[in-house]
Amino acid sequence: MTEAAAPKPQPVKIDLADPRWYVNRQLSLLEFQRRVLAQALDPAMPLLERLRFLAICSNNLDEFFEIREAGVREQLMQGVAKLGAAQVAPSELLRRIASVAQYLVAEQYRVLNEILLPELGKAGVRLLKPAEWSKPQRDWAAAFFEKEVLPVLTPVGLDPAHPFPRVLNKSLNLIVALEGRDAFGRSARLAVVQAPRALPRLIRVPAAGGGPTWEFVLLSTLISEHAAQLFPGMKVKSCHEFRVTRDSDLWVDEEEVDDLMAALKGELTRRHFGIAVRLEVTADCPQSTIDFLLEQFRLPIESVYRVNGPVNLHRLGALCDEVDLPALKFAPFVPTVSPRVQRAADLFEAIRAGDLLIHAPFESFAPVVDFAMQAAADPDVLAIKQTLYRTGKDSPLVEALIRAARAGKEVTAVVELRARFDEAANIDLATRLQEAGARVVYGVVGFKTHAKVLLVVRREGGQLRRYAHLGTGNYHTRTARIYTDWSLLTAHPELTEDVHHLFQQLTGLGRVARMKQLVQSPFGLQEKLLGLIAREAEEAKAGRPAAIIAKMNALTDPQIMQALYKAAQAGVSIELIVRGMCSLRPGIAGVSQGIRVRSIVGRFLEHSRVFFFHAAGEEQLWLSSADWMERNLQKRVETCFPILDKALKQRVIRDGLRAYLEDTAQAFELRPDGAYERVPHGRAKQKAAQQLLLEKGSG
Repeated sequence: MTEAAAPKPQPVKIDLADPRWYVNRQLSLLEFQRRVLAQALDPAMPLLERLRFLAICSNNLDEFFEIREAGVREQLMQGVAKLGAAQVAPSELLRRIASVAQYLVAEQYRVLNEILLPELGKAGVRLLKPAEWSKPQRDWAAAFFEKEVLPVLTPVGLDPAHPFPRVLNKSLNLIVALEGRDAFGRSARLAVVQAPRALPRLIRVPAAGGGPTWEFVLLSTLISEHAAQLFPGMKVKSCHEFRVTRDSDLWVDEEEVDDLMAALKGELTRRHFGIAVRLEVTADCPQSTIDFLLEQFRLPIESVYRVNGPVNLHRLGALCDEVDLPALKFAPFVPTVSPRVQRAADLFEAIRAGDLLIHAPFESFAPVVDFAMQAAADPDVLAIKQTLYRTGKDSPLVEALIRAARAGKEVTAVVELRARFDEAANIDLATRLQEAGARVVYGVVGFKTHAKVLLVVRREGGQLRRYAHLGTGNYHTRTARIYTDWSLLTAHPELTEDVHHLFQQLTGLGRVARMKQLVQSPFGLQEKLLGLIAREAEEAKAGRPAAIIAKMNALTDPQIMQALYKAAQAGVSIELIVRGMCSLRPGIAGVSQGIRVRSIVGRFLEHSRVFFFHAAGEEQLWLSSADWMERNLQKRVETCFPILDKALKQRVIRDGLRAYLEDTAQAFELRPDGAYERVPHGRAKQKAAQQLLLEKGSG
């Protein structure tokens, strides 16, 4: 009698919704700040650029507290039990945020005081303290304070008639401890000095011989050193800087207001005086003074950040612009322009000859600006339609729309008033466009318009032809020099017709149009991505090649992450290049062992969204304005468009994906525990994707 065959082991079923498989998005964003700060420690980076990265990290942390940490506090007050796919309680998350943020702040000042300032000093760039002032410098400081600073200061002695003043979000303030009585016999113990925003925070000290000098003094240092002049006859016992960060998220119930612009204007003033979320004080500030400030701002003790230096490191970034020492900065570069654009008589001719692809900042963003300018001046152009999310002050693209409207063309601008921290600028540009005669709309209630599209309708040979620009980044000419993004200029009939339908949705009413090439959120983009991922999983299960390569700013959407986990379990090779937040945990046996996640941090901010799917050898490639986040896929108007030209597709795969997967100089890899480590490069020469693309102009 033969033995019965042993039962075949069944695969273990894994609950992909288990919070253990996910990283909290806010903690992941703080991990990104570690990677930014790591650039300030990189000896291969020019010295002033390292200081700039330190300033960027400080500014990023400010925004984190203004929006992210403030949001968690709000959810705690609302009684939310668990947050996100990682299912972290708000109280626990606030504790963990404080722990990481305290470390990051302490590390910032260590890097500044122990590394950057000493090395800058050796290079001739000095941030002078009073103890280092020479006699001529001390005389200059006293004269400068008396003539330029003292007249605009308004010290406030604290007593029943002078309560604690309103303190602007992130403003520079000093709290002064006093002894003695004033002219009225009052014996106030404390006073507050608020530094006016009109005064520069960084002041160059003139050279004794009148030549160039790179010695500077901080405004806060000048005020502290001469504080006695603000309180004549009284003794200044101490003077300490402090700064409060406030909740800066604007809240408007769009379904209840009649005029979104008017409602946002009213909210903008509140941003300066929102609920306090963080207090920064100098490290030597007495605890009794800190307790007093905490009481004024109604903050707990864990909200205090003691700093060993100026309370706003972001202001030190101005040194990078003030100091003219090229050896301490990145070498300048001139972006390339496509030879086809240079040869063409006009851009419409160049676009008709075939799609044009621009990889900024390695290639110039100028053709996009020229496209809008030419359309505004061309008598054959009948209409121009554009989405505006962030454009910057004095944008040439906005000027093109204004000129076109004044010339009698049909101009439509979809202005997203709720672009965070750009609300005031967008209200201004919307007003200017309306005054010029353009039709201005603010998108769709409840959905931010984040898509980057520009449509031109032109009469050619008795017929109308559409031209379009679609991009992964903003219509901002300054950030186009420091952000990596892709732009497509096309006259493809199906793509341009899809853009036409998109504008119909944004400006009018009606059901969702059937798109031929374009995919959009909130109508179908998430489903499209899930379908593309599922197809790769089916190919892998059938034993055929299957691969996904995706580059984006953030990955936090639970449905997308679960689909990626399923694909990895099926055997799909998955390479992800995620600059910032990533809630997915790669490399977990049985869950995500086939997924690799890396982040590139370098000279340029990696901003492009590129999605590649093997697709049974078809090699589908998509560019998008959307990250793989719930908000982008469900609560925003976004676009995702294919690259149809085979040569252009291969170029994006080569320059937009492969180059970054081969980077061994600026790449960090995500570990299963949510932390990142630099990619080891061994003995081989390091490869920096951004530098390689600069050298060849991404041609």
